[in-house]
Amino acid sequence: MNRSYAALLREYLTLFPCVALIGPRQCGKTTLLETLPEGWQIFDLERAADAQLVERDPDLFFRLNPERVAIDEAQQTPTLFPALRVAIDAQRNTTGRFVITGSSSPDLLKALSESLAGRVALIEMAPLSFLEATQTADSPFFDLLTARADARTFIDTLQPRHSLETIHTYWLNGGYPEQWIKADSRFHSVWMEQYIQTYLYRDVARLFPGLNRNRFHTFIHFLGGLSGTSLNYSDVARTLGVSAPTIHDYIDIAHGTFFWRKIPPYERNTLKRVVKRPRGYLRDSGLLHHLQRIPDRDALLRHPQMGFSWEGMVIEELIRGLNTRGIGHASFFYRTAAGAEVDLILDGAFGLIPFEIKYNQTVSLRSLRPIREFMAEHGSRIGFVISNDDRVRLFDEKLVGVPFAAL
Repeated sequence: MNRSYAALLREYLTLFPCVALIGPRQCGKTTLLETLPEGWQIFDLERAADAQLVERDPDLFFRLNPERVAIDEAQQTPTLFPALRVAIDAQRNTTGRFVITGSSSPDLLKALSESLAGRVALIEMAPLSFLEATQTADSPFFDLLTARADARTFIDTLQPRHSLETIHTYWLNGGYPEQWIKADSRFHSVWMEQYIQTYLYRDVARLFPGLNRNRFHTFIHFLGGLSGTSLNYSDVARTLGVSAPTIHDYIDIAHGTFFWRKIPPYERNTLKRVVKRPRGYLRDSGLLHHLQRIPDRDALLRHPQMGFSWEGMVIEELIRGLNTRGIGHASFFYRTAAGAEVDLILDGAFGLIPFEIKYNQTVSLRSLRPIREFMAEHGSRIGFVISNDDRVRLFDEKLVGVPFAAL
């Protein structure tokens, strides 16, 4: 299955000596390495023979293999990173020499920020986006966003390209590639359960050896019920019978291992009192639905968390769309003490852009008052309402309604 990250990887290899692919297990990092041109060598540090070859003497390894080397699961060998820095500095101006991959860990992120700062380009990968899962050509939406197009250009350019059935199938199942390759409901359920067990008892246990795994297991299942909500750490701590600092640590672990996306509140230059607790989502809607025991579309549409699930899926699609293009940004949510709320704020070179996310086809103008007030207060040049509408529409001169099918 073609990945949108492939073009970004090729571009970064013309600009940097080394490119790092990070993301959760089974999201497609190793498969993306296989798209490298002929002549590249791939070493997997979870394979004993490869690990022994690299770990015996990392400096000598890079002298013998000075270019076109990809190292999979690089976090397995922390001594690799100082040697990689030395190898890069020996030919600092030569680009496209190394690719490393890794599931997030404290050691990996520390190594990337310290040993390889200025020498490596970072690509944060994720499971399949909706466009990747359906093998659909890229939408013009993100190009128009970065080009700072006006509302009328979005109206004239975008159009829905997918059926509601296709959208709901992706929303229900999520984006992990394995289940799209083998489309079987029983396989999907078993694979999800095995993935969660592997995440808990292998990856997290290895990265955080002092962690109480039973409590963290309970926390992960409890986290499914919190997806889309503002987190009150004290309330969660009381429910689970642990301390509030422990919940802070658990959230940081879930976020740092790409299981959960923690979205901070937007507090800059605002004239109103705002809610300062972070909000978060399980990053993959299929994982959320598995944890919540939601077996099919009808059960999903009846579920009390349906709206939060849809919101999280759309937010991930937007963020993944920016990440696959290497577009720098920060994401926030906005909620005032009076209850006015904007689901997502994206801040980047393209501007400060608010998004309101609705599941319904018909969106009432009254429900758009918070996003309009935010745009007026912060001078946003454009805002978007993502819904299941059947066409792109203009709510006012700067507020555009975009069907998810047109993203």
